[in-house]
Amino acid sequence: MIHIAQDGSGDFKSIMEALNSLPEDNTSEQILLIHKGFYEEQITVTVPHVTFQGEDPETTVLSYGLYAKMSMEDGMPRGTFRTYSCIIDTHDFTARNITFENSAGKGTEVGQALALYADGDRLVFENCRLLGNQDTLFTGPLPPKEIEVNGFIGPKQHSPRINGRHYYKNCYIEGDVDFIFGSATAYFEGCTFFSKHTGKEISSYVTAASTPEGQEYGYVMTDCRFESNCPPNNAYLGRPWREYAKTVLINCFMDDHICKEGWHDWNKEAAHVHTFYAEYGSYGPGAVMEQRPDWICRLKEEDLKTYSKDAVLCGTDNWRP
Repeated sequence: MIHIAQDGSGDFKSIMEALNSLPEDNTSEQILLIHKGFYEEQITVTVPHVTFQGEDPETTVLSYGLYAKMSMEDGMPRGTFRTYSCIIDTHDFTARNITFENSAGKGTEVGQALALYADGDRLVFENCRLLGNQDTLFTGPLPPKEIEVNGFIGPKQHSPRINGRHYYKNCYIEGDVDFIFGSATAYFEGCTFFSKHTGKEISSYVTAASTPEGQEYGYVMTDCRFESNCPPNNAYLGRPWREYAKTVLINCFMDDHICKEGWHDWNKEAAHVHTFYAEYGSYGPGAVMEQRPDWICRLKEEDLKTYSKDAVLCGTDNWRP
């Protein structure tokens, strides 16, 4: 076990110092015990089989403040995918009792700002807080093609697009616009998604999946809560970043900030055919199923086994986080 403490009582004072001490081809489990503190550093994890173990998510905070509209040295804007406070670019990574934060702030002058860029297979986040505004959590990989020129500038721009499996348990994730987005297969269990009010008529889109065509699973959210400080009818459960987006909600609570129609098509007519948005057992004032669009699927009880944690995450290697 490697101890990280800012007061000098551990093996290292910073997280990147500890990571840089590990062999790049590491094959054994490496536990980084991160003692309470505010760690202001941009973190890149490329070594496999690493665990970040915090003392408490309220007191163990990893934070940085880059944002999309800030200028780089060449005068170009930084863009979304170079704003991450922490990037996980490996497999077999776990984080527990940690806060990942992008502290750049919110608003049109800031734009997108990632707290966590998670792009790998068999990634686990348990009892973590993810704090940001627009684009708080990116679940890689990137889609195959950009919509806007230079839209994917960043560390994985030219990497192969390999689907990874993520498991988020008892996490708190906050933001305003598309604050959970990307292409991964991700299972969220017992999580809280908090939509932050921006002062606009429509403040929040919680999810913006970009599930590739033919991929069996995108996002599955079970026993989760959609909460907010927004006024009523001010947020959508999701919209499709790409037209084959998949998001399934099972037994989730929705407060009244969720619009009665629930989902938005992002003005993509093809999404009505190709997108798969589904709900089962939704409850709370935002769960007005009779007003959901006809292209939203109402799951039946016999469908639930298809969306169990094991079914979604097991893969060919029988992974059971």
